[in-house]
Amino acid sequence: MQRVAAVVIGAGQTGLAMSRYLSERSIEHVVLERGEVANSWRKERWDSLRLLTPNWLNRLPGYRYQGDPDGYMTMPEIVDYIATYADTIDAPVESNTEVTSVQTADDGFRILTTDTEWRAKAVVIASGPYHRPVVPAFAEAIPSTVRSLAAADYRNPDQLEEGGVMVVGAASTGVQLAGEIHQSGRPVTLAVGGHVRMPRVYRGRDIMWWLNAAGILDERYDEVDDIVRARHVSSFQLVGSPARLTVDLNYLQRIGVQLVGRLAGMTDDGIAQFSGSLPNQCALADLKLGRLLDALDDWAIEHRVDTETDPPERFPPTNIPLVSPLLFPLRTGDIQTIIWATGYRPEYPWLRIPVLDAKGAVRHVGGVTPVPGLYVMGTTFLRRRKSTLIVGAGDDARDLILHLCEYLGQLAKIR
Repeated sequence: MQRVAAVVIGAGQTGLAMSRYLSERSIEHVVLERGEVANSWRKERWDSLRLLTPNWLNRLPGYRYQGDPDGYMTMPEIVDYIATYADTIDAPVESNTEVTSVQTADDGFRILTTDTEWRAKAVVIASGPYHRPVVPAFAEAIPSTVRSLAAADYRNPDQLEEGGVMVVGAASTGVQLAGEIHQSGRPVTLAVGGHVRMPRVYRGRDIMWWLNAAGILDERYDEVDDIVRARHVSSFQLVGSPARLTVDLNYLQRIGVQLVGRLAGMTDDGIAQFSGSLPNQCALADLKLGRLLDALDDWAIEHRVDTETDPPERFPPTNIPLVSPLLFPLRTGDIQTIIWATGYRPEYPWLRIPVLDAKGAVRHVGGVTPVPGLYVMGTTFLRRRKSTLIVGAGDDARDLILHLCEYLGQLAKIR
């Protein structure tokens, strides 16, 4: 059995950011990682994926990316960036160490792994927000002739059967996969539910420049009207391409992707059922985009960055297909693969402490759980709108380390 003041679970960007602040305060700790540093980036992403954020925005505490500031990191570059950061801060990472149990103990917490037992006064869960792919129960009715694949298991078009592909979900992952797979020569149908339309470039600058400068990315969890709803908003329809393309539903239709409504069900005889809400979903996304751009224009005027060379822009409304089927028989062979880009749900099978809500997520207020000494990091809108971005890890860790140090100080006074 080994004792430390704190155990951090997960050696991605959030766990390493917390490790850096723990070391800065000379708090003895260990970072437990089930695989290698940046494991989910290594194992659970498709080959061509690039970050949605430009490199100038990607920073961790005391460390910035050194490449092209206006580029978008590839997967190998992301892995190298995070792994190099771990080495730079000399993070005490225990790789290939899977946590099997976390429970409370008289002196804090008892953490069991595949290798040993740890005792700690504080635990930080930094295993990220992406655990188990969300695949609806009706997927079991998909005919056996159609391959069903979660986006986390997709790597490139070469692994797919020849023939049509249906991508379910039109957030960031869905639009990227639909575009890539179509370019491979396969017919693609995209099932569209709720989504957040976003231009890659606005008024001559990357949209992330505007969101960052206007303070939208820094909006705090205690500043929004409905934090639960805010944490369930779809990711932006953005692609980090060198050409800075805007890959929205209009672009996908121009290159030949077919749009249908949200996939709502599957009959026992293999007929896919689609919602008739496609026009409403697109109109709502267009409306919200217009409101966002209005807010950015107001900010530009107020802060005197409004210029004649890059005047305000508005984008054409989303084109709605004249014909959008509500039923689609899957036994015809037109669709050979369905890819579920429908998000993830949290999963903590090793957490033996009653802090999970009805959907399996850790209950917390800004990362502070109801159990003293237990924290969570890296989840959607944890403390800020940017919490799941690399740039958000440092700010969240800086806030939580203050709470953690205060807690450890109180323990010391008691004992």
